[in-house]
Amino acid sequence: KALLVALFLAHIVFVNLMVGGSLMTTVCEIIGRKRPAFDGLARAIAGTITVNKSLAVVLGVGPLLLINVLYTVYFYSANALTGNAWVSVIPLVIAAFLIGYLHKYSWDRMASAKGWHIALGAAGTVLFLAIPLVFLTNINLMLFPQRWPQVAGFLSAAALPNVLPRYLHFLLASIAVTALFLIGYLTRNAFPLETAVPGIDRRPLRRGLFAVALGATIGQLFAGPLVLFTLPKQGLGLQLYAVVGIGATLAVIAILLLSREVAATRPQVGRTYVPVAVLLTWTVCFMAYGRHVYREGAVAEHRTAMEAKTAAFEAAVTAGVAEKSAASDERPVGQRIFEGTCAGCHAVDHVLVGPPIREIAELYKGNPDGIAKWAKNPGRRRPDFPVMPAFQFNDDDMRAVAEYMLQLANQSTTKPG
Repeated sequence: KALLVALFLAHIVFVNLMVGGSLMTTVCEIIGRKRPAFDGLARAIAGTITVNKSLAVVLGVGPLLLINVLYTVYFYSANALTGNAWVSVIPLVIAAFLIGYLHKYSWDRMASAKGWHIALGAAGTVLFLAIPLVFLTNINLMLFPQRWPQVAGFLSAAALPNVLPRYLHFLLASIAVTALFLIGYLTRNAFPLETAVPGIDRRPLRRGLFAVALGATIGQLFAGPLVLFTLPKQGLGLQLYAVVGIGATLAVIAILLLSREVAATRPQVGRTYVPVAVLLTWTVCFMAYGRHVYREGAVAEHRTAMEAKTAAFEAAVTAGVAEKSAASDERPVGQRIFEGTCAGCHAVDHVLVGPPIREIAELYKGNPDGIAKWAKNPGRRRPDFPVMPAFQFNDDDMRAVAEYMLQLANQSTTKPG
């Protein structure tokens, strides 16, 4: 689980850079039709997209495999329910990558057909935006098994209340992360900005990128609570609120530093770049951990139900085996059925799946018929135990089991020492 959080963080950073870079390239190239310096800036940003997309894909293998291992039932169920959209991810990725390369390497050849070149880049951007939406919808759907019966394909899964707020939060994060990355990449001393992007100076470029990061981070402060308020209640808790609260506090501090950079009148811009990057990195770490906390809480109830179903199935199989071997078994019928069926969930003195025998005996002291009646039609008395499956042995056998359980409890309390 720790690996899942860590590898997901490494993956999502480059997904953010891929998506944010595509958006900023398209916008800058459109502005560049009237202000040529922005066309050069768009070209410089486009040069990073193909590298970041390759890293995003490679680093996505780890978390994808871990999701398969840790949440198999949930992940594959969501895959099946989103259907054609999920299957289309592979051709969409291939198309997006090919368009990205074509857009990058045709800049000079299509200089006289700028509208078509912009359209080509925009098409790649649309695909880069669509692929994370499919992934996000799928990963979101797997957390809510109670909603699976109402889902009929990708659109109905994407219409769940918390999908679009999560996607908005992701887009804003992509823009903020990309702006900070470009400050470090394009305005570093070793980068020949004046040659690569004629007409763009380092100081105004830094200030402009700081402003973009500031706006996107402020937007996240509004999108984040929207995500939280639209999540189903299962999975919510004090631990999640604490983790998200710490992350949000760090983001607020980063916003204050970003505001100072944007409003600064000093000649040098970017003195707080490293503190801002560190604060937002920790914000992302806390938010990723909070996402994991919610994921575990969201599936906890369903996992408990699956454990109960599994225990019932195993008990039914064991009971069938026990009945077949009953004729040659010299143990009393109550002991035989208990050891073959009930002992998998109930120990004498400690908790297994269900409560211990001594606790049951205290509740049904001198009342074996009460135990037999409960076992035939059990309910839920305590939220910390799964619902026991119903057993359909005949009345005499059920009473024999109940009497044996009371006998076991009595023996355990009367042992010397």
